[in-house]
This record gives sequence, structure tokens and C-alpha cells, in this order.
Amino acid sequence: MTSHTPPSGPRPPKTRLFSRSSWPEARHLADVLRTETVGGALLLSGAVLALIWANSPWSDSYTRLSHAVPWPGAPWHLDLDVATWAADGLLAIFFFVVGLELKREFVAGELRDPRRAALPVAAALGGMLLPALIYVAVVLSAGGDGLRGWAIPTATDIAFALAVLAVVSSHLPQGLRAFLLTLAVVDDLFAITIIAIFYTADFQPLALLAALVPIALFAVLVQRGRTWWWALIPLAVAAWTLMHASGVHATVAGVLLGFTVPVLARRPRGGDQPATTADAGADEGGLAARLEHRWRPVSAGLAVPIFALFAAGVTVRGTDLGALLRDPIVIAIIAGLVFGKSVGIFGSTYLLARFTRAELDEDITWTDLLGIALLAGVGFTVSLLIGDLAFGAGSTADDRVKVAVLLGSVISAGLAATVLSRRNAAYRRVAQRERMDADGDGVPDVYQHPDAR
Repeated sequence: MTSHTPPSGPRPPKTRLFSRSSWPEARHLADVLRTETVGGALLLSGAVLALIWANSPWSDSYTRLSHAVPWPGAPWHLDLDVATWAADGLLAIFFFVVGLELKREFVAGELRDPRRAALPVAAALGGMLLPALIYVAVVLSAGGDGLRGWAIPTATDIAFALAVLAVVSSHLPQGLRAFLLTLAVVDDLFAITIIAIFYTADFQPLALLAALVPIALFAVLVQRGRTWWWALIPLAVAAWTLMHASGVHATVAGVLLGFTVPVLARRPRGGDQPATTADAGADEGGLAARLEHRWRPVSAGLAVPIFALFAAGVTVRGTDLGALLRDPIVIAIIAGLVFGKSVGIFGSTYLLARFTRAELDEDITWTDLLGIALLAGVGFTVSLLIGDLAFGAGSTADDRVKVAVLLGSVISAGLAATVLSRRNAAYRRVAQRERMDADGDGVPDVYQHPDAR
């Protein structure tokens, strides 16, 4: 009997999870994280101010301002109070930036490569499914009252999370930072889908079809490189107004408008070749990058903090805190954010690595991933928005949602800070390597020579 020996030759390299991306991608990531970190500090300030104001002797003025209607009797159901304008109007800017970032990720970022996209998509799915299941299980065990809020603990707030990293002075490796941002982007995509499908009230199909007209005109202009503010802004307002009238949450209009913006830079006519997704830095001169650079500071520095100011103000004076913390909705949200998010993200990533036989990048440990998974339990902006949609702004259940989201986010942030701060010395060494530029060409050596140490 003859024996068969396997063919000799080099084995294909194993897949590395959380490996460092390209230099253009790293530079874009640094710009985004810088803006979102500042925005996170402002968001926290808005939330703290809201809590202090709502529980101060001047709490009545906070309530009056929140429920004030700037334009009574306005058509198209636009006689909204200030708090609703903050949630439905200003957050449309936030979701427009989300749409731009999603488009960029699919065209020129991490999500364009199915192999690299598998990790954040699997982690985001695990980090949304398990919190929802935990919420449903807890609420059903208590009688089932409040099931409509099942999606509240499924969202991650990237600005809040980055503010936590800034506080603990964590120098996460570039691969982990890219994973955190991409995870949050995919998370936002799923959250938008959930809002559009499950939290649409009094659906008006004609208004929705009408909303597609200004969105299409907006798309025609941006695809042709026409950035006339006097045309684009009225079209965006019209799309928002009609989307609001359709019963679909108006912020979905912001996402759809963001999706229409081209990512790749336009080539001049007569040029060699059109831009392709393979061009590493092709998106840097694209319209999406320019609009994101212009509107992300508005979103992070104005829209989200003002939303936090009017969304986080819950009065706890005179409240039986023991009874509040025993409330099934509160328990379900906290358990979903703290345990569901961390176990869902960590577990799905571990299973992906196990079944694909992938290995962690040599600078990353499973402890680092645990810290990131805990950090993803910080669910503020979108969680509060879903709570408003599920139970109605100002309702008793909505107040319980606010307390639970705040507590769950703070607990997740504290646990993440504890885990990540223990590895800060290692992170600093990695950060020093990622900044080293021995030849002075403006590109760190590790992005030109991956084996540089």
C-alpha cells in the first residue's frame, strides 16, 4: 500500500482579528474619534445638566421648556414641543452623519471587504440579539407589561463610549479603535432598521412616496457634484417634513439623504480611469468626506448634546428608588446593556474566531475585547430615542427607561474602564509604535512596514 504525503509548500497565513488597517483609513479614524470624543464630553455635560435641572428647585422651568410648543397650529403635524424637536429634528443631523459614515464604510471602509466585515457584523448582531432576548425574558417573567421596549438595550452610543476612553486615558491599538467604530456604525444601521420597521405609527404611504421626491432630487444634485446649500438644505427639510408626516420616524430621512452622497472622488473627464473602491485614499476627496467633515461637528457638538439635555432630565426626588430598581423594565434594560451587550459581542467574536480558526492580532488579547464589549453597553442617544418611541415621551414608563439607560450605561462604562485601564501600559507602547516615523515621510513606519517594531 502506498502512502500519500500531503503536498509541501507554505501554508496560507491565518486570518488576524483586529489587525491594523491602512494609513488613510487610520487617519480618517483618528479624525472621527477626535470629533466624537469632544462630542461625548458635551453629551455627558448635557445629560448631567438635565439631571441636575430636573431635580432642582427650578425643575418646573425645565418641564415648561421641554413641553413648550414654538409653533402652535403648524401644518403637517409640526406643532411639536421643544423636546420632540430635539429628538426628531436635531437628531436628523446625527442620522445624516450616520448615513454618510455607513455609505463610506460600505464603499471604501472596513465593510467593503466581506472578510473584514464579518467580524463587526457578527459582533453587532450578537450585541443586539442577546440584549433583546434578555429584555423579553425578564419582562415576560414579570407578566409581559412593557414588551414594546425590547429594542431599547440594543444600541451603542459611540460618543459616550469614546468619552469614557478619554476619561481613563486609554490608548487603544488602531485595530481595536477601528473595530469599535465599525461596530457602532453597523449597530446604528440595525437600530435605524428597527426604528423604521417596528416603531412606525399611523403609516401614510402617500406621504412616504412624496418624501422620496426631494430625496431623489437631492441625490441628483450631489451625484453631479452640485453642493448648492440653497438647494440641498430646502430639499433635506422637505424630505424630513414628508417623512415625519408619513408616520416613519423623521430621522430616517437623514440616513437616506446620507446614503445618496457619493464617497469616491470624481475623476476629471479624460482622466486615466474612474475611481474604484480599491483606491486606498479615494474617499478623502469625495463629497461624502467633505460633508461629513462639515456636519459631524454640528452633530456631535450641538445636535446630540441638546437632545441629551431634553431626553435625560428625569425627576427622581420623592421616588421610591428601591421599587424603581425592582421594576421589570428597569431590570431588563440594565441587564440587556451590561450583560447582553458584553456577552453577545464577546461570545459572537469568540465563536467566529473558533470556527474560522482566526487568531487575534499579536498586540490584542481577549481581555481587550472584553473591555470593548463592556464599553459597547453604553447605550444612550438611540436607546433614549427608542424609549420615547416605545412608551411615549413623558410617560411613567419613559421615565423608568431614562433611569435604566443611565444606570446601565454608567455601570457598563465603569466596568469597561476598570478592564481597559489595567492594560494602559501595553496600549501606550503600541501607540508609540503606531506613531513612529523614522524616515520622516509623514506616514508611520508600521503602515509601510507591518513587521516594524
